[in-house]
Amino acid sequence: MSQDCIFCRIVRGEIPCRKVYEDDEILAFHDIKPAAPVHFLIIPKVHVETLYDSDLKYQQVLGRMLGMAGQLAREQGLTDGFRTIINCGRVGRQEVYHLHMHVLGGPDPLRGGLISP
Repeated sequence: MSQDCIFCRIVRGEIPCRKVYEDDEILAFHDIKPAAPVHFLIIPKVHVETLYDSDLKYQQVLGRMLGMAGQLAREQGLTDGFRTIINCGRVGRQEVYHLHMHVLGGPDPLRGGLISP
């Protein structure tokens, strides 16, 4: 884990979060600046800076992130679908350099559909 990484600090319990789910490999928590009525992140507990930096040695944790997304989305009330987003690097608009997946959904009252960030 990185000493300065904000997500590593959340994993270590140094910074509080609104936890959605946690197990030995991943942590899911609500985004502090939600772009949708339901917006949470799923992160690996191991520090991986970007998806670009991952390889097959991370396949288990990456699979766990994807495999839990549907269950966690349903538990958060997203019964009609959701979006997943993984930003990668500067050009991909990644803001926190610890691999994370956004899960977003819920009605957009202005558009009558899902919010698209």
